[in-house]
Amino acid sequence: MSLLLRNLQRAVPLRRAPLRRRLQALRAVMGVERFDLAVVCADDAAMRRLNRVFRQRDAPTDVLAFPFHENLKAGELPQPTFPDDYNLGDIILGVELISQQCEEHEDYYDVLTVTATHGLCHLLGFTHSTEAEWQKMFHKEKQVLEELNQHLGTQLQPLSRGLFSKDT
Repeated sequence: MSLLLRNLQRAVPLRRAPLRRRLQALRAVMGVERFDLAVVCADDAAMRRLNRVFRQRDAPTDVLAFPFHENLKAGELPQPTFPDDYNLGDIILGVELISQQCEEHEDYYDVLTVTATHGLCHLLGFTHSTEAEWQKMFHKEKQVLEELNQHLGTQLQPLSRGLFSKDT
């Protein structure tokens, strides 16, 4: 199915082609190519507004995920009944914040890919509200990124590493 990639910001230069290639590889690794997915790139002001409205946090954030299918168990793929239900949801990437947080040696598109992986895990029911939930999500991100590293020749690491305890 389709991948919609929209750049709704002008704060950070963004080339959509390399990001689209990585997102398509991510969808293949996660086995969700048959589902529609929207990825929107936003600036700090938009992320702050969305974060305030949906999470009651008045600050920009790096990623927000809005799942189409609610109440999925962690890692469970949706089982659509109708063609219109072949949708995972929306990932909003805070590209301005992400670019500011990039270390000098980090590739911006690598960090966008890692952040999108984190968002896609959220669309598939993973959370990190508790340590047990974080462990599941961390292991899924790690597994996906290891496979992506083989395909892309990168060294991507999970976004949520060290969230609760030492990396595992």
